Amino acid sequence: MSLLLDIKQRNAVLSDMAQLLEQERTAILAANKIDLDSYSGDDLAMRDRLKVDQEKIDGMILSLQQLAAQDDPLGVERFSFTHDNGMHVSNKTAPFGTILIIYESRPDVTIEAAGIAFKSGNKILLKGGKESLNSNLFLVDLWHKALEANEADTNWVTYLQFNRTETQAFLEKPDQKIDLIVPRGGERLIAFVKEHATCPVIVSGRGNNFVYIDHEADLEMAIDIIINAKTTKISACNALDKVLVSSDLPRKQQFLQHLIQELQKSDVEILADEAISGMEGTKTIDDEQIWYEEFLDYKIAIGQSSDIEDAISKINTYGGGHSASIITANSKTAEYFMNNVDTAAVYHNASTRFTDGGQFGLGGELAISTDKLHQRGPIGLQHLVTNKWYVKGDGQTRK
Repeated sequence: MSLLLDIKQRNAVLSDMAQLLEQERTAILAANKIDLDSYSGDDLAMRDRLKVDQEKIDGMILSLQQLAAQDDPLGVERFSFTHDNGMHVSNKTAPFGTILIIYESRPDVTIEAAGIAFKSGNKILLKGGKESLNSNLFLVDLWHKALEANEADTNWVTYLQFNRTETQAFLEKPDQKIDLIVPRGGERLIAFVKEHATCPVIVSGRGNNFVYIDHEADLEMAIDIIINAKTTKISACNALDKVLVSSDLPRKQQFLQHLIQELQKSDVEILADEAISGMEGTKTIDDEQIWYEEFLDYKIAIGQSSDIEDAISKINTYGGGHSASIITANSKTAEYFMNNVDTAAVYHNASTRFTDGGQFGLGGELAISTDKLHQRGPIGLQHLVTNKWYVKGDGQTRK
């Protein structure tokens, strides 16, 4: 592990990276076009994540600028205590050391996630998917230019050009110390990493997010939220997949007909349980496993819940532990729902699409964790640290 870079040096690297991205827009898009033209799959979410456009470059630049402006997350005192013998004991934040990020498709991870890890004082190993190789290699080359311009070793950011077999071997017996692994991708990738890793793994898990429409819901608000959460970005882990409707919802049939019509405008395939199936524009759910599935597609499942306890039970059974929302005018009902639903983020009268480090005021995210240790939900700059105990004495010994 290289010696820790001071905060001025880390910020300078981030600022220079932002400038390089601005200068190299055309080259970035050209590298990404090679990847897009080579991608032969029919996975809509994968293609959407793979694509880099001017808006995505804007987002990468902004994330680096925001990171450079944020306070140093290292050396922050979390606890202080003076022992009876005069020793001063304190606990401060410290870097993990080396973080391996394994990800599919998303070239922006090469900038945004790596930027957060770097600002937190960590050495970064990047293992992207073969579908985004040209984009990733070009962006890593920019990292190296920014590091060299600030007299920092280029091994602070390293790209691992491994195939699946080589990746497995590296996870099981790495040739260098790895302190933390963050897989960013589908369930198969996460399962692969957890099976073979020999160090802690932060699971950036599946979405499969739910919205519950309470009997006291504002129905127009409910439709707006559902359409937003489902259709604005199907490749996002915070997109909506399941809707549960209270059995005693007033004007339930009219609401469902309106909702179906609005979803059809975006060509969303609508699956429905037995209580709702039969309505025009829906297909009957014939396999209960569908409730566990994260769609990442223009598809949604709608079901009925007998009451709020039934809705909570279904969400906690089938959901991915990511996000859930309740639409209701009753604040006590909302509080009950939010306290009992077991997800990283819970919402009242808002779209699940806000589960995002930038939207939550973190200035970006390394991942959105569905684990409960050591940080749940969006992992921002201030969360990508461990801690260290500092003990200062003047000759004390323990009896």
